[in-house]
Amino acid sequence: MSVYTTVSREELIAFLKTYPVGELVDFEGISAGIENTNYFVDTSDGRWVLTLFERARVEDLPFFLGLMDHLAHRGVPSASPLEGADGQLLSRLNGKPAALVHRLDGASVMSPAPAHCHEVGRVLAELHKAGQSFSMQRVDCRGLDWARDCAAELLPVLEPEAAGILSSEIDFQSNHDTSHLPGGVGHNDLFRDNVLFDNDRLSGVIDFYFACNAPLLYDLAITVNDWCLIEDNHHDAGQAQARYAALVDGYRQVRPLRDEEIAAWPQMLRAAALRFWVSRLYDWHFPRDGEMTHSKDPEPFQKLLERHRDTPPSLAAV
Repeated sequence: MSVYTTVSREELIAFLKTYPVGELVDFEGISAGIENTNYFVDTSDGRWVLTLFERARVEDLPFFLGLMDHLAHRGVPSASPLEGADGQLLSRLNGKPAALVHRLDGASVMSPAPAHCHEVGRVLAELHKAGQSFSMQRVDCRGLDWARDCAAELLPVLEPEAAGILSSEIDFQSNHDTSHLPGGVGHNDLFRDNVLFDNDRLSGVIDFYFACNAPLLYDLAITVNDWCLIEDNHHDAGQAQARYAALVDGYRQVRPLRDEEIAAWPQMLRAAALRFWVSRLYDWHFPRDGEMTHSKDPEPFQKLLERHRDTPPSLAAV
Protein backbone atom coordinates (compact mmCIF):
# COMPACT_ATOMS: atom_id res chain seq x y z
CA MET A 1 0.00 0.00 0.00
CA SER A 2 2.21 2.78 -1.26
CA VAL A 3 1.65 5.81 -3.47
CA TYR A 4 3.08 5.35 -6.95
CA THR A 5 0.34 7.26 -8.79
CA THR A 6 -0.49 10.70 -7.41
CA VAL A 7 -4.15 11.73 -7.33
CA SER A 8 -5.10 15.40 -6.99
CA ARG A 9 -8.16 16.65 -5.12
CA GLU A 10 -9.80 17.71 -8.39
CA GLU A 11 -9.19 14.29 -9.97
CA LEU A 12 -10.61 12.52 -6.94
CA ILE A 13 -13.73 14.72 -6.85
CA ALA A 14 -14.42 13.87 -10.48
CA PHE A 15 -13.86 10.15 -9.82
CA LEU A 16 -16.20 10.09 -6.80
CA LYS A 17 -19.08 11.52 -8.83
CA THR A 18 -19.56 8.03 -10.26
CA TYR A 19 -20.17 6.58 -6.77
CA PRO A 20 -23.01 7.11 -4.25
CA VAL A 21 -20.71 8.44 -1.53
CA GLY A 22 -21.60 12.11 -1.20
CA GLU A 23 -19.06 14.94 -1.28
CA LEU A 24 -15.33 14.61 -0.70
CA VAL A 25 -14.23 15.79 2.76
CA ASP A 26 -10.58 14.72 2.96
CA PHE A 27 -8.09 12.17 1.65
CA GLU A 28 -4.51 11.07 2.29
CA GLY A 29 -2.03 8.60 0.82
CA ILE A 30 -1.19 5.38 2.65
CA SER A 31 2.53 4.65 2.84
CA ALA A 32 2.45 1.13 4.31
CA GLY A 33 2.91 -1.84 1.99
CA ILE A 34 4.57 -2.13 -1.40
CA GLU A 35 2.19 -3.30 -4.13
CA ASN A 36 -0.53 -0.75 -5.00
CA THR A 37 -1.37 2.93 -4.62
CA ASN A 38 -3.82 3.47 -1.76
CA TYR A 39 -5.61 6.46 -0.28
CA PHE A 40 -7.89 6.88 2.71
CA VAL A 41 -10.94 8.81 1.48
CA ASP A 42 -13.51 10.50 3.73
CA THR A 43 -16.78 11.74 2.24
CA SER A 44 -20.00 13.15 3.60
CA ASP A 45 -21.53 9.64 3.46
CA GLY A 46 -18.74 7.44 4.75
CA ARG A 47 -15.11 6.34 4.95
CA TRP A 48 -13.45 4.48 2.11
CA VAL A 49 -10.17 3.14 0.76
CA LEU A 50 -9.28 3.97 -2.84
CA THR A 51 -6.90 1.51 -4.52
CA LEU A 52 -5.14 2.06 -7.84
CA PHE A 53 -3.73 -1.23 -9.06
CA GLU A 54 -0.10 -0.90 -10.11
CA ARG A 55 1.09 -4.47 -10.70
CA ALA A 56 -1.99 -6.66 -10.84
CA ARG A 57 -3.14 -7.95 -14.21
CA VAL A 58 -6.43 -6.35 -15.24
CA GLU A 59 -7.89 -9.80 -15.91
CA ASP A 60 -7.28 -10.76 -12.23
CA LEU A 61 -9.13 -7.81 -10.74
CA PRO A 62 -12.68 -9.22 -11.11
CA PHE A 63 -11.46 -12.23 -9.10
CA PHE A 64 -10.12 -10.09 -6.25
CA LEU A 65 -13.11 -7.78 -6.04
CA GLY A 66 -15.63 -10.59 -6.55
CA LEU A 67 -14.02 -12.61 -3.75
CA MET A 68 -14.15 -9.67 -1.34
CA ASP A 69 -17.83 -9.17 -2.14
CA HIS A 70 -18.51 -12.93 -1.82
CA LEU A 71 -16.85 -13.20 1.58
CA ALA A 72 -18.46 -10.04 2.97
CA HIS A 73 -21.89 -11.43 2.13
CA ARG A 74 -21.07 -14.67 3.97
CA GLY A 75 -20.06 -13.20 7.29
CA VAL A 76 -16.30 -12.96 6.80
CA PRO A 77 -15.26 -9.46 7.94
CA SER A 78 -13.70 -8.36 4.65
CA ALA A 79 -13.71 -4.94 3.00
CA SER A 80 -16.45 -5.07 0.38
CA PRO A 81 -16.03 -3.08 -2.85
CA LEU A 82 -18.54 -0.45 -3.93
CA GLU A 83 -20.39 -0.47 -7.25
CA GLY A 84 -20.14 2.60 -9.44
CA ALA A 85 -22.96 4.15 -11.42
CA ASP A 86 -22.35 1.57 -14.17
CA GLY A 87 -22.95 -1.30 -11.75
CA GLN A 88 -19.29 -2.40 -11.90
CA LEU A 89 -16.85 -2.89 -9.02
CA LEU A 90 -13.86 -1.83 -11.14
CA SER A 91 -13.23 1.63 -12.58
CA ARG A 92 -10.24 3.66 -13.81
CA LEU A 93 -8.43 6.69 -12.43
CA ASN A 94 -5.36 8.43 -13.89
CA GLY A 95 -4.89 5.62 -16.36
CA LYS A 96 -4.91 2.88 -13.71
CA PRO A 97 -7.58 0.31 -12.79
CA ALA A 98 -9.18 1.51 -9.54
CA ALA A 99 -11.66 0.39 -6.91
CA LEU A 100 -13.37 2.01 -3.94
CA VAL A 101 -13.98 -0.22 -0.91
CA HIS A 102 -15.59 0.27 2.47
CA ARG A 103 -13.08 1.26 5.13
CA LEU A 104 -13.41 -1.08 8.09
CA ASP A 105 -13.18 0.00 11.71
CA GLY A 106 -10.21 -0.94 13.82
CA ALA A 107 -6.44 -0.98 13.55
CA SER A 108 -3.69 -3.53 13.07
CA VAL A 109 -2.17 -5.15 16.17
CA MET A 110 1.56 -5.43 15.58
CA SER A 111 2.36 -7.10 18.93
CA PRO A 112 -0.41 -9.69 19.20
CA ALA A 113 -1.40 -11.69 22.24
CA PRO A 114 -2.48 -15.34 21.95
CA ALA A 115 -6.13 -14.23 22.01
CA HIS A 116 -5.57 -12.15 18.86
CA CYS A 117 -3.90 -15.11 17.18
CA HIS A 118 -6.77 -17.42 18.09
CA GLU A 119 -9.17 -15.04 16.37
CA VAL A 120 -6.95 -14.84 13.30
CA GLY A 121 -6.87 -18.62 13.02
CA ARG A 122 -10.63 -18.87 13.42
CA VAL A 123 -11.39 -16.22 10.82
CA LEU A 124 -8.87 -17.67 8.36
CA ALA A 125 -10.63 -21.04 8.57
CA GLU A 126 -14.01 -19.33 8.12
CA LEU A 127 -12.58 -17.59 5.05
CA HIS A 128 -11.43 -20.95 3.68
CA LYS A 129 -14.84 -22.50 4.22
CA ALA A 130 -16.70 -19.56 2.66
CA GLY A 131 -14.30 -19.58 -0.28
CA GLN A 132 -15.32 -23.10 -1.24
CA SER A 133 -18.51 -21.70 -2.81
CA PHE A 134 -16.69 -18.99 -4.78
CA SER A 135 -16.89 -20.01 -8.44
CA MET A 136 -13.95 -18.05 -9.88
CA GLN A 137 -10.39 -19.38 -9.80
CA ARG A 138 -6.94 -17.84 -10.01
CA VAL A 139 -3.52 -19.47 -10.24
CA ASP A 140 -0.89 -18.40 -7.67
CA CYS A 141 1.26 -15.70 -9.28
CA ARG A 142 3.94 -16.16 -6.60
CA GLY A 143 4.55 -19.88 -7.05
CA LEU A 144 7.75 -21.75 -7.83
CA ASP A 145 7.95 -20.59 -11.45
CA TRP A 146 7.92 -17.00 -10.23
CA ALA A 147 10.56 -17.80 -7.58
CA ARG A 148 12.82 -19.33 -10.22
CA ASP A 149 12.43 -16.28 -12.46
CA CYS A 150 13.28 -13.94 -9.58
CA ALA A 151 16.21 -16.11 -8.54
CA ALA A 152 17.74 -15.82 -12.02
CA GLU A 153 18.01 -12.06 -11.45
CA LEU A 154 18.86 -12.22 -7.76
CA LEU A 155 21.61 -14.83 -7.67
CA PRO A 156 24.23 -12.60 -9.34
CA VAL A 157 23.72 -9.84 -6.72
CA LEU A 158 23.44 -11.98 -3.56
CA GLU A 159 26.20 -12.95 -1.18
CA PRO A 160 27.35 -16.56 -1.74
CA GLU A 161 25.70 -17.91 1.42
CA ALA A 162 22.30 -16.41 0.61
CA ALA A 163 22.58 -17.49 -3.02
CA GLY A 164 23.28 -21.05 -1.91
CA ILE A 165 20.27 -21.11 0.40
CA LEU A 166 18.01 -19.70 -2.31
CA SER A 167 19.13 -22.22 -4.94
CA SER A 168 18.89 -25.23 -2.63
CA GLU A 169 15.46 -24.25 -1.29
CA ILE A 170 13.99 -23.85 -4.76
CA ASP A 171 15.37 -27.31 -5.60
CA PHE A 172 13.86 -28.72 -2.40
CA GLN A 173 10.41 -27.29 -3.08
CA SER A 174 10.56 -28.46 -6.71
CA ASN A 175 10.88 -32.04 -5.49
CA HIS A 176 7.75 -31.95 -3.31
CA ASP A 177 4.26 -32.39 -4.73
CA THR A 178 1.38 -30.61 -2.97
CA SER A 179 -1.46 -31.58 -5.32
CA HIS A 180 -2.79 -34.13 -2.79
CA LEU A 181 -3.48 -31.45 -0.18
CA PRO A 182 -6.94 -29.87 0.24
CA GLY A 183 -7.11 -26.71 -1.85
CA GLY A 184 -9.29 -23.68 -2.34
CA VAL A 185 -9.27 -19.91 -2.28
CA GLY A 186 -6.90 -18.39 0.24
CA HIS A 187 -5.88 -14.88 1.23
CA ASN A 188 -2.17 -15.77 0.96
CA ASP A 189 -0.95 -12.51 2.50
CA LEU A 190 -2.62 -12.47 5.92
CA PHE A 191 0.10 -10.55 7.74
CA ARG A 192 -0.51 -8.50 10.88
CA ASP A 193 -0.99 -5.31 8.87
CA ASN A 194 -3.77 -6.95 6.83
CA VAL A 195 -5.96 -7.68 9.86
CA LEU A 196 -7.87 -5.09 11.89
CA PHE A 197 -9.00 -5.34 15.50
CA ASP A 198 -11.53 -3.13 17.24
CA ASN A 199 -11.27 -3.48 21.04
CA ASP A 200 -9.77 -6.98 20.68
CA ARG A 201 -12.53 -8.03 18.25
CA LEU A 202 -11.32 -8.98 14.79
CA SER A 203 -13.14 -6.39 12.70
CA GLY A 204 -11.62 -6.81 9.28
CA VAL A 205 -9.45 -8.65 6.80
CA ILE A 206 -8.03 -6.42 4.07
CA ASP A 207 -5.74 -6.48 1.01
CA PHE A 208 -6.88 -9.55 -0.94
CA TYR A 209 -4.66 -8.83 -3.93
CA PHE A 210 -2.58 -12.01 -3.60
CA ALA A 211 -5.64 -14.22 -3.14
CA CYS A 212 -5.59 -17.34 -5.30
CA ASN A 213 -6.35 -21.04 -5.41
CA ALA A 214 -3.68 -23.04 -3.61
CA PRO A 215 -3.33 -25.58 -0.79
CA LEU A 216 -5.19 -24.18 2.20
CA LEU A 217 -2.30 -25.31 4.37
CA TYR A 218 -0.04 -22.88 2.49
CA ASP A 219 -2.27 -19.97 3.51
CA LEU A 220 -2.15 -21.16 7.12
CA ALA A 221 1.65 -21.39 6.94
CA ILE A 222 1.95 -17.84 5.58
CA THR A 223 -0.21 -16.59 8.43
CA VAL A 224 1.60 -18.54 11.16
CA ASN A 225 5.00 -17.40 9.90
CA ASP A 226 4.15 -13.74 10.39
CA TRP A 227 1.88 -13.84 13.44
CA CYS A 228 3.75 -16.43 15.49
CA LEU A 229 7.24 -17.24 14.24
CA ILE A 230 8.91 -14.06 12.97
CA GLU A 231 11.27 -12.91 15.72
CA ASP A 232 10.66 -9.49 17.24
CA ASN A 233 11.58 -7.58 20.35
CA HIS A 234 8.22 -7.93 22.05
CA HIS A 235 7.85 -11.65 22.75
CA ASP A 236 10.15 -14.31 24.11
CA ALA A 237 10.14 -17.91 22.85
CA GLY A 238 7.42 -18.98 25.30
CA GLN A 239 5.06 -16.23 24.18
CA ALA A 240 5.75 -17.06 20.52
CA GLN A 241 4.81 -20.68 21.18
CA ALA A 242 1.62 -19.57 22.93
CA ARG A 243 0.68 -17.48 19.89
CA TYR A 244 1.44 -20.41 17.60
CA ALA A 245 -0.70 -22.83 19.61
CA ALA A 246 -3.57 -20.32 19.83
CA LEU A 247 -3.66 -19.59 16.09
CA VAL A 248 -3.56 -23.25 15.08
CA ASP A 249 -6.22 -24.10 17.68
CA GLY A 250 -8.50 -21.34 16.41
CA TYR A 251 -8.12 -22.64 12.89
CA ARG A 252 -8.66 -26.29 13.78
CA GLN A 253 -11.84 -25.55 15.69
CA VAL A 254 -13.41 -24.47 12.39
CA ARG A 255 -11.54 -26.65 9.86
CA PRO A 256 -9.79 -29.73 11.28
CA LEU A 257 -6.54 -30.61 9.53
CA ARG A 258 -6.02 -33.92 7.75
CA ASP A 259 -3.14 -36.30 8.39
CA GLU A 260 -1.54 -35.46 5.05
CA GLU A 261 -1.61 -31.77 5.97
CA ILE A 262 0.09 -32.41 9.29
CA ALA A 263 2.78 -34.40 7.48
CA ALA A 264 3.32 -31.63 4.90
CA TRP A 265 3.53 -28.83 7.47
CA PRO A 266 7.36 -28.50 7.67
CA GLN A 267 7.65 -28.22 3.88
CA MET A 268 4.79 -25.73 3.71
CA LEU A 269 6.33 -23.48 6.36
CA ARG A 270 9.49 -23.41 4.26
CA ALA A 271 7.55 -22.66 1.06
CA ALA A 272 5.77 -19.75 2.75
CA ALA A 273 9.03 -18.32 4.12
CA LEU A 274 10.72 -18.71 0.72
CA ARG A 275 7.99 -16.79 -1.05
CA PHE A 276 8.29 -13.70 1.14
CA TRP A 277 12.06 -13.86 1.34
CA VAL A 278 12.23 -13.83 -2.48
CA SER A 279 9.67 -11.04 -2.88
CA ARG A 280 11.43 -8.83 -0.33
CA LEU A 281 14.84 -9.61 -1.81
CA TYR A 282 13.61 -8.59 -5.23
CA ASP A 283 12.09 -5.32 -4.03
CA TRP A 284 15.22 -4.62 -1.97
CA HIS A 285 17.61 -5.07 -4.88
CA PHE A 286 15.34 -3.79 -7.68
CA PRO A 287 13.14 -1.08 -6.08
CA ARG A 288 10.42 0.76 -7.96
CA ASP A 289 10.02 4.52 -8.07
CA GLY A 290 7.17 6.05 -6.09
CA GLU A 291 6.14 9.13 -4.14
CA MET A 292 5.73 7.24 -0.85
CA THR A 293 7.34 3.81 -1.03
CA HIS A 294 9.55 1.60 1.05
CA SER A 295 11.06 -1.86 0.69
CA LYS A 296 10.78 -4.28 3.60
CA ASP A 297 13.86 -5.93 5.03
CA PRO A 298 14.25 -9.47 3.62
CA GLU A 299 16.54 -10.69 6.42
CA PRO A 300 13.80 -11.83 8.86
CA PHE A 301 12.45 -14.24 6.28
CA GLN A 302 15.90 -15.56 5.47
CA LYS A 303 16.43 -16.29 9.15
CA LEU A 304 12.99 -17.85 9.42
CA LEU A 305 13.62 -20.07 6.41
CA GLU A 306 16.92 -21.21 7.90
CA ARG A 307 15.19 -22.10 11.19
CA HIS A 308 12.50 -24.03 9.34
CA ARG A 309 15.18 -25.94 7.43
CA ASP A 310 16.84 -26.92 10.71
CA THR A 311 13.96 -27.42 13.20
CA PRO A 312 10.46 -26.64 11.88
CA PRO A 313 7.70 -26.54 14.52
CA SER A 314 5.32 -29.48 14.51
CA LEU A 315 1.55 -29.40 14.10
CA ALA A 316 1.07 -32.77 15.76
CA ALA A 317 2.42 -31.38 19.03
CA VAL A 318 0.09 -28.36 19.10
